Amino acid sequence: MYRGYYITLQKSQYTMDDKIKSPWPGPEGLIPVTNGKAEDANKINRQYLDDLLVEMRVIDAVEPNLETEIFGRRFSSPIMMPAFSHLNKVGKDGRKPMEEYAMAAKELNVLNWVGMEPDDEFASIAKVGAPTVRIIKPFADHDMIMKQIAFAEHHGAFAVGIDIDHIAGKDGHYDIVDGLPLGPITKNDLAGYTRSTKLPFIAKGVLSVSDALKARDAGCKGIFVSHHHGRIPFGIPPTAILPQIKKTLEGSNVMIFCDCGIDTGYDAYKALALGADAVAVGRGILAPLLKEGMEGVVKKVRKMNEQLSELMMYTGIVDTKSFDSSVIHYKKNNMLFL
Repeated sequence: MYRGYYITLQKSQYTMDDKIKSPWPGPEGLIPVTNGKAEDANKINRQYLDDLLVEMRVIDAVEPNLETEIFGRRFSSPIMMPAFSHLNKVGKDGRKPMEEYAMAAKELNVLNWVGMEPDDEFASIAKVGAPTVRIIKPFADHDMIMKQIAFAEHHGAFAVGIDIDHIAGKDGHYDIVDGLPLGPITKNDLAGYTRSTKLPFIAKGVLSVSDALKARDAGCKGIFVSHHHGRIPFGIPPTAILPQIKKTLEGSNVMIFCDCGIDTGYDAYKALALGADAVAVGRGILAPLLKEGMEGVVKKVRKMNEQLSELMMYTGIVDTKSFDSSVIHYKKNNMLFL
């Protein structure tokens, strides 16, 4: 298995010694778990997020407005759905979790994201009616990428993008997913994809200023700051690199999205304060989605919105355009860095 939201039958992300029991249903690797060792970027990220502390600024504070504009459309919150894949394989009694969380996105009026799905599955998800971004794998066959971009546009996708970070397998060669070889994505490739569609194009898996600049120069309208559930060993937390990326892209009109460990509205607040325009919850909705379907996701995200609003009020942030990174302080080894 490998890190991400999908299954591969060809390669193993871990050695036998690394395997741990998954709490999730379905075939091994469909919903991956990481090993919790020193190189586990998820472990590193969780600790970093928890070490970000928030100062209080309550005089003149008012109840905030969570409405957020993304590519010209107004959404009720900057908290978005994740780019899950293949979850219909674990749906019981005919349930289709991929469509259920799209229904939740529609109910909540938040942006929906979808990862690696065949065209027919994507069409079914798009038919739900939630504004949906399709994220495509970096297939070695670039014609396949172009066809999936065109299919997404034809079926009413809100935007489209590519997982630029899913190239390497654990054997040091290009990865293979469901029998489909993956390959490198160059800046020229990205530029070709952005020119091929009228939709906003997003580079997902940006974790450096360097890649942010290349995505901008290739014409991407958005970047997704992410380590893709710990694909890269010892990966830097997205919130650690966000401020540099935000500063570098200032004035470019490139939207900045972020995920990884966004389990509460408090986590969302930290990422938004540090430079994200919107954030995606991931594993935080997985248990309620599989247990309760659409209703479980709606309850989870509404609770996150309450937490986000609470912390915004405590720090004097009136709307999602007013976040201020100076309220965030980093604690390390019980020392506070102001």
